[in-house]
Amino acid sequence: MAKKRNYYRYELRDRRRIVYVGITDDPARREDEHRLEGKHFTSMNVIKPTVTKESAERWEEERLEQYRRSHGGKNPKYNKTEG
Repeated sequence: MAKKRNYYRYELRDRRRIVYVGITDDPARREDEHRLEGKHFTSMNVIKPTVTKESAERWEEERLEQYRRSHGGKNPKYNKTEG
């Protein structure tokens, strides 16, 4: 049986600056949660197509590593975990 491709990859941006990288199976709900948590952002960039949870998790890890390489080892503003 094929794995479900029901996960979205996304970035929260404050204008052109990435402030969060994440994955979700419900972008609208997750955007609302981020706003309720007090995160300030101007847009949520959802990257399509949907992928498996495993693929989404791999992308998130790789995207954060890429971000840290170009930002002096630091995560986006609201990503708290280290690689």
